[in-house]
Amino acid sequence: MESQPPVDLPLDGITVLDFSQFLAGPMCAMRLADLGADVIKIERPGSGDLCRKLCVADQWLGEDSLLFHTINRNKKSVVADLKDAEDLSRVKALIQRADVMVHNNRPGVMERIGLGYSEINELNPMMIYGVVSGYGPSGPWKDKPGQDLLAQARSGMTWLSGDGGQGPVPMGISITDITAGAHLVQGILAALFRRAKRGQGALVEVSLVASAMDLQFEQFTSYLHGSRQQPARSRLNGANVNAAAPYGLFRTNDGFIAIAMTPIAELQAILGLETLGPLSDPAVAFARRDEIKQILQDHLLTGATSHWLSLLEPAGLWCSEVLDWPQLEATGALDALEAVQTVSGPQGQDIHTTTCPIRIDGRALPCDRGAPALGADTQDVIAGLSNDHTARGAVA
Repeated sequence: MESQPPVDLPLDGITVLDFSQFLAGPMCAMRLADLGADVIKIERPGSGDLCRKLCVADQWLGEDSLLFHTINRNKKSVVADLKDAEDLSRVKALIQRADVMVHNNRPGVMERIGLGYSEINELNPMMIYGVVSGYGPSGPWKDKPGQDLLAQARSGMTWLSGDGGQGPVPMGISITDITAGAHLVQGILAALFRRAKRGQGALVEVSLVASAMDLQFEQFTSYLHGSRQQPARSRLNGANVNAAAPYGLFRTNDGFIAIAMTPIAELQAILGLETLGPLSDPAVAFARRDEIKQILQDHLLTGATSHWLSLLEPAGLWCSEVLDWPQLEATGALDALEAVQTVSGPQGQDIHTTTCPIRIDGRALPCDRGAPALGADTQDVIAGLSNDHTARGAVA
């Protein structure tokens, strides 16, 4: 196959300083790197980003957690003690040459160091200054830890999943971290666009809880225009808390099937399920959803998933098998999407991970460069500052 030229990445030439740790901020900076930015991760000497030692699933890559490498690919690492005057001076020199910086410290921390937005705006008025917090810069929760599970718990979203009668059910992924990181990317890109048009920098702020509320905009808007009572989850086969029957996941005799928005009358006809007849009026599909789901669940248990799909899919009804990851891999769908890539760790280890989900000019955006070893790029970056200073002096 003839090799293709590299994708012309839209953020080529943009320099990002990543002061953040753990997930939301680093995820934002990683996505900017995926899009072509030169991302320099500023880490404390000795320990670096605390996520280097935050191990999940008992998986390590050398001395660092696999989690760290999952969310910090394609970055450089520079160590700097921000409490040391010389290191801070070097960081400020980097700031003067950078386009974007990202941090997720608690309110007031960067200001005490001398790297708050007002100070940065004086150093570099064109800087796009991105901040992730747990709960915003003010309010009753501003000093509480900004952690994903805690944000989920405070946002009300844990009462939207699962079935009625269950306790709160958190998402099985760090959903508020990931969403806040994505929202910060959106804000930074918009601010870069405004800077190109108007020549001004920006302060871009997101929080875990605001992002959690935005995720819930459909359900929360209904709440605001309704009784102001927490919506009741379906007693069984719960999915979207506001959806009418049959919306949900149903057990079959060999697995599960997902059925989305579907007229009950059509289900009755296709499945030959006469007991649904009295409930086929769309006007009762929400009010009597538990009755409808119970009838449907009892019937679907009598056959295999493939049998029900063979009836429902040809009729154009919205349904799907329910796959786990091994089953998903076997379908070939991920290969078609180019959704998985292999990147190289700092000692040359292979890391199999996801690919940036964005395509540019019809092309995926793979990257084979993994996360950096702590301080791997300090000397090169500092030398670049010296060379830049020398070049400026020669021109002057």
